[in-house]
Amino acid sequence: MAKPSLHLEKFLPYRLSVVTNRISGALSRHYADRFGIGIPEWRVIANLGRTPGLTANAVVERSAMDKVTVSRAVAALEAKGLLTRERDAGDKRKSRLTLSTRGQTVYAEIAPLALGFERDLLTALTADETAQLDRIIDKLNGKMDGL
Repeated sequence: MAKPSLHLEKFLPYRLSVVTNRISGALSRHYADRFGIGIPEWRVIANLGRTPGLTANAVVERSAMDKVTVSRAVAALEAKGLLTRERDAGDKRKSRLTLSTRGQTVYAEIAPLALGFERDLLTALTADETAQLDRIIDKLNGKMDGL
């Protein structure tokens, strides 16, 4: 019996990972030097910029980053004065994370850069292809919820 052959260049999970890493890497070059943060820190800032007061676990769930990566990113952002922690009134084991004034300023500067990057990237697609891509991503995420 012939062994199945895995061709990574055609394997969907691998292809999605490669394109995601390439896009994230290109975007991070826009803000790494200017703001001194990496991809995990940016993802934490983006989540807290939109939804202040999340716990680290909520950031993990929203970003699909692992707990260790989020914990390190939170610690780095806190050390840089970009976020603050406040103990949850109802559960002292949890901390609520909020961007500091300086963190909000960074978010306000990075968000337009990120949106511009996305706009430029999407010029490779037609409007119909962009809408189709959104639907496909939603379907794949839905399938993953069931696995």
